[in-house]
Amino acid sequence: MKNRIKVFRAMHDMTQEELADTIRVTRRTINSIERGKYNPSIEVAYNIAKTFGVTIEEVFCFEDDEDTEAGR
Repeated sequence: MKNRIKVFRAMHDMTQEELADTIRVTRRTINSIERGKYNPSIEVAYNIAKTFGVTIEEVFCFEDDEDTEAGR
């Protein structure tokens, strides 16, 4: 799943560690989510969006794998 966490962190001058502390996860979790290696739970996604004052949809781009493959 694509996301804009890094963009929002930069806009708020926030490190991965600071975001992780704010939403009570590990820095490794934030790193994995940013790199698309891990899809967050709804609760974690909500907490990330809430931290930046935006909607979940503004942070995360939900893509259908079949649509992505068909577009190639």
